[in-house]
Amino acid sequence: QLQASGGGLVQAGGSLRLSCVAPRMITSTFNPSIMNWYRQAPGKQREVVATITGVGRTNYTDSVKDRFTISRDNSRKRIYLQMNGLKSSDTAVYYCNAVGRPYGEYWGQGTLVTVSS
Repeated sequence: QLQASGGGLVQAGGSLRLSCVAPRMITSTFNPSIMNWYRQAPGKQREVVATITGVGRTNYTDSVKDRFTISRDNSRKRIYLQMNGLKSSDTAVYYCNAVGRPYGEYWGQGTLVTVSS
């Protein structure tokens, strides 16, 4: 239900923008959904990085505050994660996630971000 893209290899200090689209979700279901970006680094548990509610409220894990920005475009059923000032510790597979009714929860397939120091 979710398709993530935009990962790649970037040098430390660089930027990437991740995108996630929900092509099969109808707008009336997508719009109120809480959308999240998670990441999972090698050998570590998956963690939530950023959240955006249906009305645009955002929340970030402390390690990415002031560097990452989550946003959404409801008309295109997309969310984005703008990542600036990337660090080697940001290297991970990034997943988009949707939570809402009536479906419960959807996950995307993940996109790899590698930050070289």
